[in-house]
Amino acid sequence: MRAILTVLGKDRRGIIAGVSALLAENDVNILDISQTILQDYFTMILLADTSACALSIAQLQDKLTLLGEELGLEIRLQHEDIFNSMHRI
Repeated sequence: MRAILTVLGKDRRGIIAGVSALLAENDVNILDISQTILQDYFTMILLADTSACALSIAQLQDKLTLLGEELGLEIRLQHEDIFNSMHRI
């Protein structure tokens, strides 16, 4: 299954490293990634393949939420179909 991960927050060192390490530990493959800094704010959107992950999307989201709290970020994970439905014009 493919999922969309978004990360928003104040820029600091280690954001990409922290998120990608958590994903790797849970057998989530990063398919595509885009990140930018808007003044002092970090934004990232990531397309991931979660098919090898033993966790449910909800369990993975919980882990990402905890990481976000540690790093002072908002991290959201959505199934690709839900993301596309929410952003359809």
